[in-house]
Amino acid sequence: MDLKRFKLTQNIQKQEDTNLSFRVFEISDLNISEYLKPHKNDHFYILIVEAGKIDIQIEEKVFNLKSEKISIVFPGQINFISNPSSDLKGKIILFEEILFCSDILKNELSPYNVNLSANLNCSALSKEEFIQALSLIEHIRVIYNNPSLVRKEQARFYIKILLLGLIESVHGQHPVLHQKTNQHLYIGFKKLLNEQFKSQRTVQYYASELGISPKKLNDITKKHCAETAINAIHNRILKEIKRQLLFSDLSHKEIAFDLGFSSPSALNKFVKSKLKETPTELQNELAQIYNV
Repeated sequence: MDLKRFKLTQNIQKQEDTNLSFRVFEISDLNISEYLKPHKNDHFYILIVEAGKIDIQIEEKVFNLKSEKISIVFPGQINFISNPSSDLKGKIILFEEILFCSDILKNELSPYNVNLSANLNCSALSKEEFIQALSLIEHIRVIYNNPSLVRKEQARFYIKILLLGLIESVHGQHPVLHQKTNQHLYIGFKKLLNEQFKSQRTVQYYASELGISPKKLNDITKKHCAETAINAIHNRILKEIKRQLLFSDLSHKEIAFDLGFSSPSALNKFVKSKLKETPTELQNELAQIYNV
């Protein structure tokens, strides 16, 4: 599949954009036409609906957005929008990754970084939170339309304030994130899993690296993501299988060896045991989802 990759530097709405790390524009048929097909971004974008409704698919999940809902799409996430209503009104903000408070989240706010991308893909705000978000976005929009060196810095601060507010809102919606016991172990497990899932797929390995027993790791993953540790490992592998089947040019044999399977038949057996279908059937199914 020929998947488009959108770059912020190529999105030029006006002359000043070449020196700006963000964009703000109204949702309109013209502005969202490219977003109707599956693509990836090298930047973050926020979709906020003021009136009407629209669907956004991020990876395999479809979210129905309407007033008081907001979606943040992370760099590299496959996404597209569909079914905009005739009365749709809202805004899209694009911004570079450097503005996403990454260093703060890795250090001072690490407890907030649990499953953050999934939690921020669709957030339901309270009326007060929504009004505050719209106010910040309006400040950003005004600056975008008439930037200066100082005002550009102001816009960056407004974007960070908006993001931190959304992160705090999501944190409040997931009470388990407030439980400090073993939270650092879950964060460590997720980090290790993302780094090692291609070569390490036993609970024993991850538990040993974290200095805990497999039973304790299992208890931790059940508490934080409602699945066993082995299911978390398998789901991470399945996610990568789906991405490569649909968006890479690799053969099934090459995917199998890239993901640490001993043979294509081992890959086939794994997929069939989890999804009750072969990799070819899965590939065709995914192609139908994304070729809308």
